[in-house]
Amino acid sequence: MEDKLRNDPHFIRLLAQKIHDLSEGLEKIKIMHVCGTHEHTIVASGLRSLLPKNIFLVSGPGCPVCITPQKDIERMIFLAEHGLTITTFGDMLNIPTTSGSLADAKARGADIRVVYGISNALAIAKKEEKEVVHFGIGFETTVPTSSVALLSEPDNFSILSVHRTIPEALEFLMKNDLKVDGLIDPGHVSSIIGVRPYVPVSKKYKISQVISGFEPGDIMLSVYMLLCQISEQRADVENEYVRAVRENGNKKAKDMINQTFEHVDAAWRALPMIPSSGLAIRKRFEDWDALCRHEDILSDFVYEFKEDSACRCKEILLGVCSSEECPLFRSVCTPDSPIGPCMVSAEGTCNISYIYGQS
Repeated sequence: MEDKLRNDPHFIRLLAQKIHDLSEGLEKIKIMHVCGTHEHTIVASGLRSLLPKNIFLVSGPGCPVCITPQKDIERMIFLAEHGLTITTFGDMLNIPTTSGSLADAKARGADIRVVYGISNALAIAKKEEKEVVHFGIGFETTVPTSSVALLSEPDNFSILSVHRTIPEALEFLMKNDLKVDGLIDPGHVSSIIGVRPYVPVSKKYKISQVISGFEPGDIMLSVYMLLCQISEQRADVENEYVRAVRENGNKKAKDMINQTFEHVDAAWRALPMIPSSGLAIRKRFEDWDALCRHEDILSDFVYEFKEDSACRCKEILLGVCSSEECPLFRSVCTPDSPIGPCMVSAEGTCNISYIYGQS
């Protein structure tokens, strides 16, 4: 697809008509994407309003901030309140936990700083010679930057890794009877891992998948490609985002990840423990693993789980509930006063719905 077509209204309307024509012979079709940026484009561009009534496009657990467990956020608060300098991305500041948020801890005097990348955190550790712990969140897209930091073996620096991986999450969801007919896979993640990691899921569960870019035309074309697969009873992994995603992904980035991290079972906020979906720092680099480096402080850490029973973030992350169906949405849960994680991040479904309106 030419660049100019991705935002061309005529091209998008043409795709919408093709989707309508193709959908006439299909029953109710539910398509899930797992990317906060995709949800932003879908809602901000009003793409759902262009789809036939029998085609449902829902969001899944594609926001890394939203799925970061409370326990790990409270660990960071605990470390901050014991005198360590914490660096984190801005979206993490207001995520609510039983112990409050990182912003609350900062207001109480903890040294918590917002950075735009891990290089900023390294600069703080080098310049001020303070013991810095970086909150290593994100999917495969951000893991290579953590790998670069670990390979540099910095002084006064460690990472609390809560990195998570998408293919293992998709495998878990499909194994647990996720009720969808097709998947739109995230372009940023796929630029690192490539096409192949999704193939076992399609083969095992007979599910159609398309890796998509982020413009309105990308997403509409991905929906059309999925409907073509479904109507032809195919379960393939197709790559719409060919301008950025290669079959084998980014070899250098994957090699660095494999050198510094290993797969472990990991919890996702509002979801169960997902096998092999976490990335823990390898033993060779344990001197820069906050769990090891600050084991003495964390030995006194106690976590008590508590979630607002009315919050429906779990159902929203699983695509079985919309933001509008949550009783807290817009009433007591807003971006200024979030109850659940989906309202906090700019990639969170509730935050996007609040700002742009359901469409």
